[in-house]
Amino acid sequence: MADSNLRVSAIAAIIIGLAAAFAYARGLLTPHKLTAARIADRFEQVNGLHPGFRRNHAKGVCVSGWFESNGNAVSVCKASVFQPGKVPVLGRFSFSGGQPYAADSARTVRGLGLVFKLAGGEEWRTAMINLPVFPVNTPQAFYDQLLAAAPDPATGKPDPAKLEAFLARYPASARAFQLIRAQPMSDAFEITTFNSLNVFRFVNASGDVSWVRWSFVPANGFVELTRPGAQPARTNELFDWLIGSVHQGPLKWHLMITVAQPGDPTDDATLSWPADRRKIDAGTLIIDHVESEDTSPARDINFDPLVLPDGMAASDDPLLSARSAVYMRSFTRREGERKTPSAVSAAEVAR
Repeated sequence: MADSNLRVSAIAAIIIGLAAAFAYARGLLTPHKLTAARIADRFEQVNGLHPGFRRNHAKGVCVSGWFESNGNAVSVCKASVFQPGKVPVLGRFSFSGGQPYAADSARTVRGLGLVFKLAGGEEWRTAMINLPVFPVNTPQAFYDQLLAAAPDPATGKPDPAKLEAFLARYPASARAFQLIRAQPMSDAFEITTFNSLNVFRFVNASGDVSWVRWSFVPANGFVELTRPGAQPARTNELFDWLIGSVHQGPLKWHLMITVAQPGDPTDDATLSWPADRRKIDAGTLIIDHVESEDTSPARDINFDPLVLPDGMAASDDPLLSARSAVYMRSFTRREGERKTPSAVSAAEVAR
């Protein structure tokens, strides 16, 4: 009888422990702790609920092609993607924000998510944007920024007083916004540079470690925005330009890897590195197919920045683990929802 009671007690303890772990993961035992679920909730609070869409970068169009490595990056990384040759790529161009049907604007932050399909089942996933630095350097600052930058229902624009209060609370973000405002912008996806912003750890075949950031730089060069403040005439104008460009011929970007020197920050995405840092042209991304989210497998890809091949690893930047967790939370939610048609339809892409 005693042994039976002990077994029952042991089983009960395991069940209670599992329940506690589940509650902790959900944030139920720490209601004021910032969790991935709370950040996803904040996106929904600001943008509303749009079933089947990402909580951020909700509006997008999918692409595919390949990456052709020239072998130059093997000096800093042993990942197979950098060996000379080609690997297939799936991707998605997008606008930031949680509004899947918002009108295109050349002033909206643009994103590019990519999945490199490597030999042996490995993948490299990366999600980049067209800013020179990230506006915040901690998950809490990101959470607070979402509310501070939310449009006022009366004006459709952020409340200046809330933004000023946010910047006063987070001086690193105030400095980052100065850099962001000073950067020239282009008016098309195909002439946009996309940056990793977070730092990653590369290891080469000899075990040497490098801290790096990367950018995809358009092969045809950057063209500055020619109509400051103007709004596109059509809802999907920038996406239509992208679609038309792909139909005319493959689009190309150079993968440029920037290597840090000792003392360069690795844990703060609001800080840029000096312009004289070593840069490696690692190869060319070629996009030759565009497809609506309604039909593309890329719609359901989670562009988790911590899905990395052997030879790559995360840095000590706290945003990386937070991004990974929030991306997974968003992915889980939308996969359990009905699929709503994309603003960029299959018919529009086929034109």
